[in-house]
Amino acid sequence: MTDQQNSAPLSATLAFVEPPFGLEPTTAFTLTEVSGSAGLFSLRAEDQGGIRLFVLDAGQYLPDYTPELTDEQCDAIDVKAPEDVLLLVVANPGADGITVNQRAPIVVNVHTGAAAQVILESDAWPLRAELAARTA
Repeated sequence: MTDQQNSAPLSATLAFVEPPFGLEPTTAFTLTEVSGSAGLFSLRAEDQGGIRLFVLDAGQYLPDYTPELTDEQCDAIDVKAPEDVLLLVVANPGADGITVNQRAPIVVNVHTGAAAQVILESDAWPLRAELAARTA
């Protein structure tokens, strides 16, 4: 996944190995960085009328978020090393602020665009964690 132009926001096509939960049967999505918001992306379905989710780069917004993936989850998208991964969490805006789903992250192979939304085996990560304000 690389920038298409230096001045344009990052945009990449993702191919999910299985449809993300609730978005069946779609497996093709476009991930586009939201201009002016580093680490915030729009994930848009390439069919289904353009369904869109907002996702955050967990590495930028959740520095203590360290989920463990199984070998099978890594093999599904051909991940060999931690640096092969972009870990995203779905953001849900609400009246009381923004929550993120830490229990079912989206794992992206940064080299191929292969992606999977996985359910973590550990219950240590919540479905709706409040997103704290980032400090610079």
